[in-house]
Amino acid sequence: MKLKPVKLAPALIAGCVVVLICCVRLLRLDFCERLEQITYDMRARLALRFPAAVATNLGFVFISDHSIAVLNDGSLGFHYGLYWPRHIYGRAYRELSAQGARAVAFDVLFPQRRRDHGTVAVTSTNAEAREFLAALHPGTAPDIINMEGEDLIYLDSDEYFAWQLKHGGTALLAAEQNVLPFPLFATNALVVADIAAELDGDGVLRRARAFSVYRKWHPAFLQAETEGYMHLNEARIETNQIVFLRPGQDSIVIKVDAETNFDLADFGGAARRARAFTDERVWHMGIALAAQELNLDLPTAEVDLPHGSIALRGTNGVERIIPVDANGYFYINWELTSADRRLTTEALESLLAQDQINRGFHSGPLTNRWAGKLVVIGSNATGNDLTDRGATSLEKGTLLVTKHWNVANSVITGRFVRRASLGVEIALIIFLGALTALLTWQLRVLPAAASVVLLACAYVGACIFLYVQKRYWLPVILPGAAVVLTQYLCLIAYRVIFEQSEKRRVKSVFSKIVSPNIVNELLDAEKLSLGGARREVTVLFADVRGFTEFTDKSQQQAEAHVAANQLTGAAMEEYFNEQARDALNTVNTYLSLVADMVKQHAGTLDKYIGDCVMAFWGAPTPNAKHAADCVRAAVDAQRAIYQLNRRRAGENRQIEAENSARVSIGLPPQAALPILLLGSGINTGLATVGLMGSEEHISNYTVFGREVNLASRLEGYSGRGRIVIGEKTYQHLLLDDPTLAATCVPLTDADLKGFRTAVKVYEVPWRPPGSMSLDEEFFPGKAADHPAEKTSPPPGKT
Repeated sequence: MKLKPVKLAPALIAGCVVVLICCVRLLRLDFCERLEQITYDMRARLALRFPAAVATNLGFVFISDHSIAVLNDGSLGFHYGLYWPRHIYGRAYRELSAQGARAVAFDVLFPQRRRDHGTVAVTSTNAEAREFLAALHPGTAPDIINMEGEDLIYLDSDEYFAWQLKHGGTALLAAEQNVLPFPLFATNALVVADIAAELDGDGVLRRARAFSVYRKWHPAFLQAETEGYMHLNEARIETNQIVFLRPGQDSIVIKVDAETNFDLADFGGAARRARAFTDERVWHMGIALAAQELNLDLPTAEVDLPHGSIALRGTNGVERIIPVDANGYFYINWELTSADRRLTTEALESLLAQDQINRGFHSGPLTNRWAGKLVVIGSNATGNDLTDRGATSLEKGTLLVTKHWNVANSVITGRFVRRASLGVEIALIIFLGALTALLTWQLRVLPAAASVVLLACAYVGACIFLYVQKRYWLPVILPGAAVVLTQYLCLIAYRVIFEQSEKRRVKSVFSKIVSPNIVNELLDAEKLSLGGARREVTVLFADVRGFTEFTDKSQQQAEAHVAANQLTGAAMEEYFNEQARDALNTVNTYLSLVADMVKQHAGTLDKYIGDCVMAFWGAPTPNAKHAADCVRAAVDAQRAIYQLNRRRAGENRQIEAENSARVSIGLPPQAALPILLLGSGINTGLATVGLMGSEEHISNYTVFGREVNLASRLEGYSGRGRIVIGEKTYQHLLLDDPTLAATCVPLTDADLKGFRTAVKVYEVPWRPPGSMSLDEEFFPGKAADHPAEKTSPPPGKT
């Protein structure tokens, strides 16, 4: 079925808008993504007002500016500056282990050994310390020093820290951007975890990578790098060799096989093959912490990046599915700030003081707040080398260390931020675009605007609700703002252009045939059917009586004048034209009065048929009292004609007096003004209403049908100065205007041409009872001059 262009155009506009927004989404324009991320940040901040259940065993040991000051002022027995020895971390970790912490994560990098730090004394009776030292220095017995009756062995600061890591067995060390912990620390820690904070393009931390792949080099390469022979980060892996570039010097080339095995003899050792490096997954520190809590087996994780999931399973049947993108990133579920009361916190110096109390170096109350806790040790200090702040979804100056326990909490609780897929977003764009188009096009302007605003608000509300309750991220910008706003503006612009054009067309059709208030009603109508409809209407035919006789007499007088004055050529033509203009002005004067009454009573002026006016009520706008309005219009038209004739009769008396003077001086007399009467026929019934003609040619809004023909016959039957109505019109008057109906006079049933049976008719009087007849008033002594125009309906057929 072929759509009309007027209906096809908005559909095409709506479709183009939807396709355009879908293309914008597929292109992933940075501007749109930035706006969407802003809406995500707003939802993340709003969600904090509706706190959900979180893990209760998360904690933060913070290194503050006060911590640095205390470690330097001697109050704890130390006088270290900003870069204190590693044994300080070892002592803090020892205390956490003593209090039963389940896992301790260091948000501090330990990439190299620090041999410039002093040693730490450990009693020689500590067998584990002796074994640890012997493993570090094979074949060498530890030096035992007797001091005040107690045998002591000494470990350097890094060895002491590594020993505490091994002894505690719960430490997570940090790696970042291919910077791994020094092997002395990494091999003695429980696990190495990634702490990289990769910001979005606007400098805000919203996402974390589930894991990073780090290259773990053979110790021989690490030793060579330590001694300055090569830079591992600049290595170039080729088919059968590894090339290390040395600026300003020759490159070092190490031969390897397909599996990157090399010969240790290349480094001065015994001839033996070994792997040059291995690529290992290093999981995010938050995931690594949660794995300790849930007993998740990270090495056996099922990573399916193409399908956006990482499955983690534990020995106790626990399973967590992390939603990730194709690069392994997931959105951080920000639920715990550093000031959250549900987070256990303690300053580093307080933890060190507890350790000294436990060791008997100081007296004081002992506390145990870290049993079973997952602890992150990090900085909240403000120094340039210690500050760890940045913008997150929650605020501009957030401690970035908070990402670790928020990720851990997300894994522990199984509450992840899930962003709607591309398919869902495209479907939303199509659905909201179609719904916006439907509301905009089908409703009137103000209801359409209100509905579109309500739709947008409802969608945004749903997006907020789903995020707060389910952490499901529905996009707002493209589906909820761009497509709705663009669709509405485009369609409303087209609608304004279209409706203005349609209003001009309607106004051109009706401005001259109906009253201004009906024109305005038509222009404001939501639906306007001009193509044809069956309606009950009341039709009026009002004919100017005597006009034919007047034109005939006027023509005879013009011919006589031309003959008497011997006018020829242009003079004759001009005189005839003047007479024609006078005749036309006369009939227009009468017809305009009838037309004015039609419009004043909310009727539709159909057409002029010579000296007859055709009008109807009940279309194009509904009118429950169309019959009463039509009859009142006919009555007022008769009265207006009557008043016009009275004025003309008075003027004719004046003209008659002036003519006597004109004749006496030899001037031709002036013609008297013609006095014409009106005959009216009215009928009510069902008729076909609509525009007749075509857009290219004459188009007329009219009615036709049997009841229209009957009204025309009643007009011919009415005679001069009378209003004759049909039975159906009279029945409507009884309901709508009983007072007017009571004045109607039943007439003898009329036999009318084209109707097989006689028609019941009524006359509507419009002059006061007892008034002289119109003939007596306007044509005294001349009634015989009008044999064809009786003042009462003639008997028989007409």
